[in-house]
Amino acid sequence: MRAKGSKRNVLFVIVITAFILGAIFPAQAAEKVGKEKKYTLEWLSQPQIVEKFGKISDAIWSYAELGLQEYKSSKILADTLEEAGFTVERGLAGMPTCFVGTYGSGKPVIGILGEYDALPMLSQKGRVSQQDPIVPGAPGHGCGHNTMGTAGIAAAIAVKQTMDKYGLKGTIKFFGSPAEETLISRPHMIRAGLFDDVDAVIDNHSSSGFGTSYGTSGNALFSTVFTFTGRTSHGASPWGARSALDAVEIMNVATNFLREHLLYTYRMHYVILEGGEAPNVVPDKASVWYYVRNSDDRLENMYKKVINCAKAGALASGTELSMRVIAAVHQRYANKALAELFQENIELIGMPEWTEDEHDFAKALQKDLERPERGMPTRVSELRAPSDVFVGGGSSDVGDVSMVAPLASIWFPGQVPGAIGHHWSSVACNYGSTAWKGLNAGAKSMAASAIDLLTQPKELKKIREEFEAQAKICPYKPFLPEDATPPLDLNEELMKKWRHLMEKFYIE
Repeated sequence: MRAKGSKRNVLFVIVITAFILGAIFPAQAAEKVGKEKKYTLEWLSQPQIVEKFGKISDAIWSYAELGLQEYKSSKILADTLEEAGFTVERGLAGMPTCFVGTYGSGKPVIGILGEYDALPMLSQKGRVSQQDPIVPGAPGHGCGHNTMGTAGIAAAIAVKQTMDKYGLKGTIKFFGSPAEETLISRPHMIRAGLFDDVDAVIDNHSSSGFGTSYGTSGNALFSTVFTFTGRTSHGASPWGARSALDAVEIMNVATNFLREHLLYTYRMHYVILEGGEAPNVVPDKASVWYYVRNSDDRLENMYKKVINCAKAGALASGTELSMRVIAAVHQRYANKALAELFQENIELIGMPEWTEDEHDFAKALQKDLERPERGMPTRVSELRAPSDVFVGGGSSDVGDVSMVAPLASIWFPGQVPGAIGHHWSSVACNYGSTAWKGLNAGAKSMAASAIDLLTQPKELKKIREEFEAQAKICPYKPFLPEDATPPLDLNEELMKKWRHLMEKFYIE
């Protein structure tokens, strides 16, 4: 399947153009919009701008690069910022695909986050409602990061255009953040001082809805590879051997018994990375990769218990244990005052208008997934308050950023309601017309919010005061060990395996 050259692109550009000319934002809200924000939204509504960033998103979707291997994805985003007049620093915090684009000078400094890594094993043709991989077994964008990095740079460039036209003071920064799917980059970026001068941070994420939230969410996490080293032998005479695979299996049995005694807020998953190559050779090396998740106040105690299970495996099997922490992140603490500002702009922008063809695709996908056949969403969400009971099992390294600067997230539309995260169905949604419209709505809400932060010092002061009060209650202490370095080799072999097979389908 080749995505480029599709006749659908021409059709949905025409449809998007008609929609934009008819409604840049809801008419009833137009009188409340200042000239700076109005100009920002009009700039993003230009058909050639919608198409430009839509094509960038589709290109990144086709690259589908795994974390810390996003060489083409990070380059197209960084190059686009540079061409727009941003100063771009590349290869930051020990990661070749990490970059920061900066425009302006002085205070306030407003940051926008962006991600662009894909997920393994999710290759799928775009806008096809049944599972149909482009390259079976290859990576795919099952979380919408292709739209997120693109929406972020579109917003940053729109703000730059407005700053130039109206002489606005301050600085806009885009933080190109690799490997979010493996929760790696942000703690290293914080350690490198990249967020030291930032007054507020705008995060964004692809979604089937359009909204924001505040308060504590997600789970903190330790991502660790446990490796056991033993002594090999022929399987016919194993009495002199020390099986590293035995150690892995003993550890896994112990952690599974541990589950009964953990509070329901926990999550724990593992995969055996290495366990030998032949049944008749006792493996002298084996490794298992664990995600250990819980709330901030429970995580470290749970992690110690998991380490004890690993030590038990080593002791029982007579092997040596070593550990490599891949990532360690906090829960997210979203700023209420910032989320309230985001909500106003989300309501101002409104949900995109979807075509009949887009609703039909959504219904076909929903039917295949055995979900209610309701089509694309039609209304924005209300501001979501935090749960009093359970904050969810997912994790993101955005959590660490929320502890060093005021942060909230905008969830922008484009995906089909009922599509499954980290699944081929999400990959199918993240390409084409709905993705273009969704990321444009996300860019508008981010850019409008950034303009508010640059022009309304009282709002920014309120946001900062809330953050400082939270920081006194929960000061930032990195979970990431001091000696941890970015695992640049993590997905290297996987991308080498797939890249040459995927290249023929790249959209340039």
